[in-house]
Amino acid sequence: MKVSEPLKSVRLEFEDNHLMTLMCGQHNQYLARIEQALNVSIDSFGNQLKITGLPDNVKKSSQTFRTLYKQLSEQDEANVLSAMMVDDVIRQTENGISPDEAPIDKSLFATTWKNKIFPRTAGQARYFKLLRDNEVVFGLGPAGTGKTYMAVAWAVESLKKRQVERIILSRPAVEAGERLGFLPGDMKEKVDPYLRPLYDALYDMMPADKVDRMLAAGEIEIAPLAFMRGRTLTNAFVIIDEAQNTPPVQMKMVLTRLGEESRMIITGDLTQIDLPGGQLSGLSDAVNRLENIKGIGIIRLSGEDVVRHPVVARILKAYETGQS
Repeated sequence: MKVSEPLKSVRLEFEDNHLMTLMCGQHNQYLARIEQALNVSIDSFGNQLKITGLPDNVKKSSQTFRTLYKQLSEQDEANVLSAMMVDDVIRQTENGISPDEAPIDKSLFATTWKNKIFPRTAGQARYFKLLRDNEVVFGLGPAGTGKTYMAVAWAVESLKKRQVERIILSRPAVEAGERLGFLPGDMKEKVDPYLRPLYDALYDMMPADKVDRMLAAGEIEIAPLAFMRGRTLTNAFVIIDEAQNTPPVQMKMVLTRLGEESRMIITGDLTQIDLPGGQLSGLSDAVNRLENIKGIGIIRLSGEDVVRHPVVARILKAYETGQS
């Protein structure tokens, strides 16, 4: 018979009542978020928190609160906390990452028309540095690591600062073979559903009317990958998304489109290759060939860099470790 592990309770006391109130959130929404994520029970009274649960969960929750309190106390401007910040700290704690030992370098960020995009993990911070320092960057990693979103953010900043004249966003229109003929509508209507994640990122960073105007003027171009053949992409910021679903010959074609004053980011997840018949992925082939080429940066993001709901990171970790 399996013996249940006894529960443990700890009390945390915080000097600044105002910061503790911010940390708990309106109607204790952040307490509830931590309770759900870390499977503990939390009671607040005065400037104290009582945390009850399994010892490991209580330890993680205590670390989460100490980190959040420290972040709030160190802010130079008006103290603010968001659900995103809480989720980030929970994720770091669950991954055994101490912010003091592995701080996230937020000195590099992208300034878009709507807001500033900061790295939320150490891996994302390294990604931004590669984007700054290289003409071609390969961003590899599972869903939720921000590899495409941050690439679009960097592209939008480059366009905003007029470092490039246009943004070109592309991905395989259909995962296996780009067979578009059977779909209804004109070419734009055929490919738009496959490019929707790129549109979503743009609308997050730019006013909708500006996105529409730039699309109409050609300053932003979204097209299926097959349309890149025969072109020379000059003074442009090019993003190739879902690149794991390109065969090697197509990847070579795309990489050789890069023209003067242009940059290219290729993103993909090598665990999600949908090419038919076990065909070699052009992304895998390119990374192996170009690993040590000057001007090319390669980053491999992992489950520790997932910035979606905390449970997504746990799902990916289970798959990575082969848990059933």
